[in-house]
Amino acid sequence: MGQFSVSVNKDYLVFAAAHFITFRGHKCESLHGHNYRLGITVEGPIDDECLFVVDFAILKQIVRKYVEIMDHRVLLPTANPKLAFREKGDALEVDYFGAHTYTFPSHDCAMLPIRNTTAEMIAEWVAEQVMQDLLAAGATITALELEVEESVGQSATYRRTVTPG
Repeated sequence: MGQFSVSVNKDYLVFAAAHFITFRGHKCESLHGHNYRLGITVEGPIDDECLFVVDFAILKQIVRKYVEIMDHRVLLPTANPKLAFREKGDALEVDYFGAHTYTFPSHDCAMLPIRNTTAEMIAEWVAEQVMQDLLAAGATITALELEVEESVGQSATYRRTVTPG
């Protein structure tokens, strides 16, 4: 018995964003940017009436929502214990180990509930959000895999299987 999956990796599932990584100890990588690309594969049974795993239109709409959250933003990991954030008027100040490090316009920031803005953590966060949205839309999913490409030939993938019930 075979399994079915659908994949989406479209030109409009790309986003440009700035980020930095905090490393072990007290090292903080310099602010830099990437032109990211997302690709997603969803596995599941075929719907008896429509004869598809997930409607491509719905899948693309859901993934695009998270692309738009991050596009042309500074990605900031709110669950990183090395960082602290303060709003000051229309600005967001970022402290690294208690020392003021960056100031960004608040509207240019995407505050992500992750520990670091690595491709791996971005992939996990987007995948979990997309999975929740698909399940809420009534999709039956057995697995979901999401790839975040930072540059050509350099990507991270997060895969999650879904247990029934």
